Amino acid sequence: MATETKTTKMVKIKIPKTRDNLDDVYVAVNGRSFLIKRGEYVEVPEYVAEVLQHQEEMISEAMAYEEAAKANA
Repeated sequence: MATETKTTKMVKIKIPKTRDNLDDVYVAVNGRSFLIKRGEYVEVPEYVAEVLQHQEEMISEAMAYEEAAKANA
């Protein structure tokens, strides 16, 4: 990303395509917006990768909660 400063650490990520989701992924952090293409390696600031990682963790927790609730019903 040409607009990032030299102090911003960039990391390479790949968000997989799935049958259910082929759309690009939109991420916004502190007024900065990113549209990340699925199925390709892209470089993003480290803080964007961290947001995506937290999203996956929260989805996993939500799924576990739903499964536990079903088991207790």
